[in-house]
Amino acid sequence: MGGDRLENKTSVSVASWSSLNARMDNRFATAFVIACVLSLISTIYMAASIGTDFWYEYRSPVQENSSDLNKNMWSNFISDEADEKTYNDALFRYNGTLGLWRRCITIPQNIYRNNQERTESFDVVTKCMSFTLNEQFMAKFVDPGNHDTGIDLLRTYLWRCQFLLPFVSLGLMCFGALIGLCACICRSLYPTIATGILHLLAGLCTLGSVSCYVAGIELLHQKLKLPENVSGEFGWSFCLACVSAPLQFMASALFIWAAHTNRKEYTLMKAYRVA
Repeated sequence: MGGDRLENKTSVSVASWSSLNARMDNRFATAFVIACVLSLISTIYMAASIGTDFWYEYRSPVQENSSDLNKNMWSNFISDEADEKTYNDALFRYNGTLGLWRRCITIPQNIYRNNQERTESFDVVTKCMSFTLNEQFMAKFVDPGNHDTGIDLLRTYLWRCQFLLPFVSLGLMCFGALIGLCACICRSLYPTIATGILHLLAGLCTLGSVSCYVAGIELLHQKLKLPENVSGEFGWSFCLACVSAPLQFMASALFIWAAHTNRKEYTLMKAYRVA
């Protein structure tokens, strides 16, 4: 009789432990899946933000398509020797958009053609020029375009950080995803602590990039005042980066919570089983 009771108690204990363990596994697995979804969305947003040219947009009146000044500005815009003031003047005048790697302007369709034909058409086309690596690392001057005024170190390093940090962020998330994949293969949540830390660092890099971009634009507009009837605003590429940062932080919190709590409760359950 006593042996039967002991066996029943043991069976109940094993069943209750298995049920509790299953509930814990489901909870942590749910948190892990949600974190993975957030990580994927933030990666897509960050990649789209890096690859598009709408971090900042200018709005200006439509220019006449037969103006010699327009043709000269277009020639200067596409020149390999275009300095910061030259291409920004074109961005102000031609509804320009600015990305991390390219600058674009919307110009009358016949402005870059060698013809003397004057038309009343205002058909426009968007033309873009990529920043070379030399331009990305080029020093910014106190007076944009004037090389005799000295180097503005603050704007120089803000510019460099704003295009380097997004790539660091993307790389950290990809490396974190690789660690998460290894955790799934090993059937253990504990390695995802590293994934969570990498996502936290990625979020800080994204936030730093956004902050550097905002500061750089504000400082530029203090040096180069916007012409009359020209306005500027942050574009949807910039917004994608802004949204990506909190998603990375939320994914990081879920990864770290799931791994840490699962490890702690696993240790307690192991001690319970031994007892």
